[in-house]
Amino acid sequence: MNLEMYYEYCGSKKGVIEHFPFDEDTMVFKVGGKMFALSSLMHWEKEEPSVNLKCDPDLAQELRARYDDIKPGFHMSKIHWNTIAINKSVPDLLIKELIDHSYDLVHKSLTKKIQLEL
Repeated sequence: MNLEMYYEYCGSKKGVIEHFPFDEDTMVFKVGGKMFALSSLMHWEKEEPSVNLKCDPDLAQELRARYDDIKPGFHMSKIHWNTIAINKSVPDLLIKELIDHSYDLVHKSLTKKIQLEL
């Protein structure tokens, strides 16, 4: 997966905005004002890309046990977030499924009003 594929996949979801709330390096994707994916552009440039994704706590533990390249979320809640190394042992298809999972978790947590506005 390259940066363009990641960017287009995250950005294609309904109601998603992308911005840089922390610094000029950390690209964040949000739905309804809540983060579901973030990644360092500098790491993509260094060919060491990774992405932080929200995850169900039980599934997060399962994934970390199965893949060496899925770790507890860097600078995030270790219970609800995973950091996934891109282009390593985790297949691109699974990364897309985990992006979907993260988006769905955040979308479902939004109020009905915000969900309808999206």
